[in-house]
Amino acid sequence: MARKIYHPPEVSANEKKRLLEITCILKETYPKARIALNFSNPLELLVATILSAQCTDERVNQVTSKLFQKYKTPQDYAEADLEELAEDIKPTGFYQQKARYIKEAAKIIQERFNGEVPRNMDDLLCLPGVARKTANIVLANAYGIVEGIPVDTHVRRLAQRLGFTKEKDPNKIEQDLMALLPREDWATVPYVFQAHGRKICRSRNPQCKHCVVAHLCPSKG
Repeated sequence: MARKIYHPPEVSANEKKRLLEITCILKETYPKARIALNFSNPLELLVATILSAQCTDERVNQVTSKLFQKYKTPQDYAEADLEELAEDIKPTGFYQQKARYIKEAAKIIQERFNGEVPRNMDDLLCLPGVARKTANIVLANAYGIVEGIPVDTHVRRLAQRLGFTKEKDPNKIEQDLMALLPREDWATVPYVFQAHGRKICRSRNPQCKHCVVAHLCPSKG
């Protein structure tokens, strides 16, 4: 059976104006919003992003501060003892699975891509542990290539609450956001949403009375 293609819903001019106004206000409120993961090259960013699944960026940075001193190349990860690597990343949670992802991804990078982290979506998606969110993060922040919008828990929550989407699937949410936002905003809006999600629009007890876009939010209160 052919896979059904998702098409973002049509949005009225007034609704699109509201959404773009929200985006503009949030960008002005968080002008320094950026990726919170620490890295110095594409490999480090790839590893850090894989580790960030179900883990805070702060904890990932604590782990990678030592990890990146120990493992510097794809070969280092590919040849690492799996149990030792898992122990090195244990504080990030789901460490056994993540260790397997990192080790296998490093092997593929070493064998198929001459030791260089791929710089296109299709090749990145063939790496274990890499879905569109991770691929988007690596492409935009390591290579300056913007193909989409990374959707994490903060972006999903804000996109739903602010009325950018009614979807739950991250890939459909990404398509809804891409259809609504100017391409030049694709690389920055996710981190603006993250900043607002952490500070104000929290999963529990959102601080609506302190929200700069409460007057435009259909979920206020």
